[in-house]
Amino acid sequence: MARIRHKSLDCSPGCAVEATLQLIDGKWKGVILYHLLEGTLRFNAIRRRLPNITQRMLTAQLRELEQDGFVLRTVYAEVPPKVEYSLTPRGRTLGPVRS
Repeated sequence: MARIRHKSLDCSPGCAVEATLQLIDGKWKGVILYHLLEGTLRFNAIRRRLPNITQRMLTAQLRELEQDGFVLRTVYAEVPPKVEYSLTPRGRTLGPVRS
C-alpha cells in the first residue's frame, strides 16, 4: 500500500501551488534554483555547491529546468566551451517575496 505524504491539501487539484510543485519536484531542483537566485553560475560552480549530486543528475535536472522555462543556458563559443546557467524571469518568480 502506498504511503500518503499529505492527509489533506488546502488547494484543489489543478491549483497554482500543485502545478508549481509538479514542475520543481525532485530532490535537487529546489536547491539548484536556490543557488541560481544568487546569480549566474557555471556548471562546475553549481556542482561544487552540491557535492552529493552526480554529474549526470545535475545535467538532467538543469535540462528539465531549462525545458520548463526556469533556467537559461548560455553557451559561449570558446575553447574550452563555457556554459553559464541563470534564472529566467519565470525562474525569478520562485524567489522569496519581498515587501
